[in-house]
Amino acid sequence: MTSPLLSSLKNGVRTLTFNRPERANSFNLELILALQNALDESARDAGTRVVVLSGAGNVFGAGHDITEMLRAAGQISYREHLQRTYNPLILQIRRIEKPVIAAVNGMCAGASLGVALACDLRLAADEAKFVVGFSRIGLVPDSGVSLFLPAIIGIGRAAEYYFNNEPISAETALQWGMVNRVIPFNLMEAVQAAAEQLAQGALGAYGKTKQAFNASMYPRLEQVLATEADLQDEAGRSLEHQLGVEAFFRTRGSNPSSAAKSAPG
Repeated sequence: MTSPLLSSLKNGVRTLTFNRPERANSFNLELILALQNALDESARDAGTRVVVLSGAGNVFGAGHDITEMLRAAGQISYREHLQRTYNPLILQIRRIEKPVIAAVNGMCAGASLGVALACDLRLAADEAKFVVGFSRIGLVPDSGVSLFLPAIIGIGRAAEYYFNNEPISAETALQWGMVNRVIPFNLMEAVQAAAEQLAQGALGAYGKTKQAFNASMYPRLEQVLATEADLQDEAGRSLEHQLGVEAFFRTRGSNPSSAAKSAPG
């Protein structure tokens, strides 16, 4: 069976690759739990000095696999889902005392955007695009997006791109400070070189600086994640969400399962 997460270590750089290309590297529970475990291991492993997150193929990640949540309708609420999955994952990324780099190799949307924004650095391929998502199916931003995105690009821009659900190009993301660099070719080679340079640096100071940045920029991160979960719970029970899910499946030439009509909060 193919692993949903690939892991490799080279010259102090641990690369974790989301490996669901047939589903646009969308997250499911198996992938999220594997990523949580891999980050725990990376935090403990002295040989891992920098962590890189990326996606297999030409997509970073399409957010959460909506079909998984629909199959779980009535069994788990959106609040419980976030408390088990993305909330602890986002906190892990911010709290690991090692640099974490998002190598954004293509489309990055929804919860995948939250994961990328939680990283310390973002290097993007020139064809990468960023989509806030959520609004299309009547949901609110989660996975820390409601905090990270306004902090990085400003609340006006964040609101506009949540409302209109339009993609943000890599070049625009660079201009707005959303990514650190745009790489025109050989993204992973450039990321590996940058990560190896960081791996030779003062790891202890990196960790303490992350603590300082968290305290100054994201002191209410846990509270925001909890609020997102509460609001998502409400949104998930709304008619807007039901209609959004039905429209989502219509555009793909398929019908939502009966679970979609009673999707959990």
